[in-house]
Amino acid sequence: MSRVGKYPVEIPAGVQVSIAQGVVTAKGKLGELSMPLTDHVEASVDGNKVSVKPRSAERQARMMWGTTRANIANMVRGVSAGYSKTMEITGTGYRAAVQGANLVINLGFSHDVVYPVPKGIKITTPRPTAITVEGVDKRQVGQVAAEIRAWRKPEPYKGKGVRYETETIRRKEGKKK
Repeated sequence: MSRVGKYPVEIPAGVQVSIAQGVVTAKGKLGELSMPLTDHVEASVDGNKVSVKPRSAERQARMMWGTTRANIANMVRGVSAGYSKTMEITGTGYRAAVQGANLVINLGFSHDVVYPVPKGIKITTPRPTAITVEGVDKRQVGQVAAEIRAWRKPEPYKGKGVRYETETIRRKEGKKK
């Protein structure tokens, strides 16, 4: 029995969830998200709650039960409150700026890194050494943040690179004489 799947998803005020032809759709003040349901689970809207149940007792149905419930909860939270990830840039001369529909990052290469901002994502730079990625889709926000971080991961000796705000870098000791 899924410990996650058995709890219904609360629908906050201002969010509408509908299920039609195997597709769950959530509409809120920040946008609209939809997700197809697998054949292993069924979902139903009861008042201001969404319940997910497996169609059978087989292993795949039990696995998809909790996963589907978590994905629906992420959709509901995304259209009502949204998701954001904040990243810090550490290093001499490292900085970022948003220019039009592109994020331009200087990370110590011979050229600037130009990252086109995907549709549905908002990137801001409150400081030249901070990047905030915001959006409705939790998966897409995390993917964009991971792609930006992949250009220069933080290194363990001086801590230079792009890191998440909550990430801690395990520092190594340098060479000894």
